[in-house]
Amino acid sequence: MNFVDELRWRGMLHQMMPGTEELLSRERVTAYVGIDPTADSLHIGHLCSVMMLRHFQRAGHKPLALVGGATGMIGDPSGKSAERNLLTEDVLRHNVACIQAQLSHFLDFGSDAPNAAELVNNYDWMKDFTFLAFARDVGKHITVNYMMAKDSVKKRLNGEARDGLSFTEFTYQLLQGYDFLHLYQTKGCKLQMGGSDQWGNITTGTELIRRTLGPEADAYALTCPLITKADGKKFGKTEQGNVWLDKRYTTPYRFYQFWLNVSDEEAERYIKIFTSLGREEIEALVAEHRADPGRRILQKRLGEEVTCMVHSRADYETALEASGILFGKATKESLLKLDEATLLSVFEGVPQFEVTRDQALGQKAVDLFAGTTQCFPSKGEMRKLAQGGGVSLNKEKLAQPDRIIESSDLLNGKYLLVQRGKKNYYLIIVKA
Repeated sequence: MNFVDELRWRGMLHQMMPGTEELLSRERVTAYVGIDPTADSLHIGHLCSVMMLRHFQRAGHKPLALVGGATGMIGDPSGKSAERNLLTEDVLRHNVACIQAQLSHFLDFGSDAPNAAELVNNYDWMKDFTFLAFARDVGKHITVNYMMAKDSVKKRLNGEARDGLSFTEFTYQLLQGYDFLHLYQTKGCKLQMGGSDQWGNITTGTELIRRTLGPEADAYALTCPLITKADGKKFGKTEQGNVWLDKRYTTPYRFYQFWLNVSDEEAERYIKIFTSLGREEIEALVAEHRADPGRRILQKRLGEEVTCMVHSRADYETALEASGILFGKATKESLLKLDEATLLSVFEGVPQFEVTRDQALGQKAVDLFAGTTQCFPSKGEMRKLAQGGGVSLNKEKLAQPDRIIESSDLLNGKYLLVQRGKKNYYLIIVKA
């Protein structure tokens, strides 16, 4: 597998320094991608870079995932209009541990293969670096003129930021550049990869390596395009509508639904970027999808592949079953399988009513659904609908409106799902 060719056909190659492709063709290369641990979960904005590392390892090369425990304390100005809040060591340590666990879903860290992935944390080599030593050993090699020419700096200084650019953020590219130098010297790392917004920071690293070690030092850069949402905006932690890889923030059901709901054009692009499916299989799927777009073959396969990779096959199957609850012929057993977070995700946006246990348990269904709550406009209408089979409780037909609500009816110990007709759902939350 040729790594650069793989990126090209997948639409994952944005920029590449001259000589990079030749380097990759003549030797096993060590490369790294940096991730700032400013949250305790990755989101799909990170996923393109992580998939680059995955393809890199599949091509026989050695990937390093650098978690920026030190640089995360400062914040990268690239693409930002305001300075980040600085994080404490405790928060960063927690974030690093969580990200480390997530990356193991994509990369082989544990084998004895010569190209097994490694996770490194730049806090390990930066924590004892004094300011004077950094200024002397690193700062002297890169001029202010060179740093000022970077787009990430120019944009912030040309009025795009309310408060300009602090010295802290100005030094970020030097810190990232030193990471590359350190990994070059200690790990033989000759290539840094990342999103296209990182090109300026990455090339500062290649420049620092050459100026420090001499022009014969061969360090290279490669970037992937930034992945955008349907409205053209970048996926990022500061944007609305993030799709996180941690199920605490985005449930597997919602995660699967995101991919299921992308447009046909996006599905053709995303299935190349976010899965490891081969070219022939993807081309066959695209052809099948174009022949009958209504079946949404691409979206379904995309959702399956990414949900299984990020979460698990079991999470995917739960998400698939949950997806059929609103519009399919689901049963009470289907509902009982859902954890609370997934249940709430499925029925997000439906009318909800809160009642006490005394108001719900031991009461007639008709009194609760058409009296205490407003699932039905009147008790008479509910009785009439129930006679025709138009009322369901927890996906089971409710033939007897006077039947008593019991604790065994509660989903996850606190929810009742009421259905009026085919499409109208109501969620009753029974408070303790």
